[in-house]
Amino acid sequence: MLDGLPPVMWFIRCHMRKHRTAGLSVPQFRALCLIDRYPTVGLSLVAEHLGCSQPAASRLIQGLVGRGLVERREGRDDRRQIALALTPRGRSSLSAARDATQKRLADEIDRLAEKERKTVVAAMNALREVFESKSGCSSVRPGGRG
Repeated sequence: MLDGLPPVMWFIRCHMRKHRTAGLSVPQFRALCLIDRYPTVGLSLVAEHLGCSQPAASRLIQGLVGRGLVERREGRDDRRQIALALTPRGRSSLSAARDATQKRLADEIDRLAEKERKTVVAAMNALREVFESKSGCSSVRPGGRG
């Protein structure tokens, strides 16, 4: 996995960059992906996910808010906590980039023999099941405070 996944991730990043809309930076795009997956994520987890400081994450999120792609909401349990959510425009921008990249990935995978494609699909499904419930190295759980 350590040898096989980096070229796949590089390919995905390359094509996501090509198809991102409105001149989004890769960190902004990654933040949109995180917010889409965990709609009430806080700034701390965005900073951790991007590997940057909270002030840097705050500036990045402010840029996304300014573009109308993300909105800040008061936390349900604590008004001092801010939850981030995609706006319809943010969801549309993210969806367009994902769709274009998904098509490009499918074109590449189509070059494999049918049996190999089935193997890849089965392996990806198995990996998703194993890792989807994990929060990675983070001590902050998505959807919780942060």
